[in-house]
Amino acid sequence: MSDVFVLGVDMMKFGRFPERTVPQLGAQAALMALDDAGLTIQQIQAVYCGNIGEATAMVGQRILHQIGQTGVPVVNCTNACATGATAFREAWIGIKAGLYDLVLAVGVEQMGRGLLGGGAKANGISIEGLLGSGTMPAIFGEAGLEHSRKYGTTFEQFAKVSVKNHHHATLNSKAMYQVETPLEMVMRAEMIAYPNTKLMCSANVDGAAAAVLASERKAKELGLKRAVRVKASVLTSDPWQERDLVLPYVNTCTRVAARQAYETASVGPDEVDLVELHDCFATAEILHYENLGLCAEGEGGKLIDRGETALGGRIPVNVSGGLLSKGHPLGATGIANIYEVCTHLRGEAGDRQIDGARLGLTHVIGLGSACGVHILERPSHR
Repeated sequence: MSDVFVLGVDMMKFGRFPERTVPQLGAQAALMALDDAGLTIQQIQAVYCGNIGEATAMVGQRILHQIGQTGVPVVNCTNACATGATAFREAWIGIKAGLYDLVLAVGVEQMGRGLLGGGAKANGISIEGLLGSGTMPAIFGEAGLEHSRKYGTTFEQFAKVSVKNHHHATLNSKAMYQVETPLEMVMRAEMIAYPNTKLMCSANVDGAAAAVLASERKAKELGLKRAVRVKASVLTSDPWQERDLVLPYVNTCTRVAARQAYETASVGPDEVDLVELHDCFATAEILHYENLGLCAEGEGGKLIDRGETALGGRIPVNVSGGLLSKGHPLGATGIANIYEVCTHLRGEAGDRQIDGARLGLTHVIGLGSACGVHILERPSHR
């Protein structure tokens, strides 16, 4: 089977765009990725589009209304926060299967404000407010408290994640928020769901990202100078476990995906040079340090204390600013993470460049459950 390469990838600056439609946002990112690859929509053989808010509205086809209807297959998908990563992986599968040589993957979302989750109606009696809360801040607050109970992780350690990621965002012109948030400011911010304050919660923003994927044959034909190799593409759901599932468990899905990705790429976590992971809340980032094998179980708090996940540290995490400050347009996040890693692997990240980066990992998790993990490799001809 052919190796798959990212020929072009880009994202729009995340923000709030109430005057624009979802297809318009997606079209902007698609054109940016095509320009980055030096291609036109007429050369693309299939399109995969990830979106949640308008999942039944054929967003992929409506994007092509904006940039050119060429009659190619268009697949729309939704998979919670893993939606963009799922669209990317489906594009990857199409090339791996030998069906296509050039495919476009787009992730796009237009978000509202306020809390996510907790609104779905269960069969029978709803658990909301009776057996806890299904809102995302509450779920990840509970997960953080469980980690504190087991390993002694402190409120201050969780807050340091937000300080780090907001600092990183000051170096990223495409992030929604580009402001420093000192530790005291983070800890004294409005409490949303302990231990997550408002500045420890991801930002609901609008945005889109896109990638052009190519077979090895086509990548060689077009030139491999900036082509990033996809070493592993993994999508998992939670296996059955004999435990209380009243509230979602946020670890197993990621651990299974990470293990499969490392095995597929024939690398270990110690060989990865940068990570863009799903920091939907500050508590989540520390949990995912361990879930992705960046440190031993229970050591996530010490990792942030030692500065190992900051720019310049042993394993920089969320140098883009992460979801906490770059923003989290659900359907776009998976591909936006891929954009950030590819930018470093190409040596094009400017002030936030991780020198010598050869391998990068991206991770997103959608409770429900779905987890996407990708491992990407630096262009061999850079």
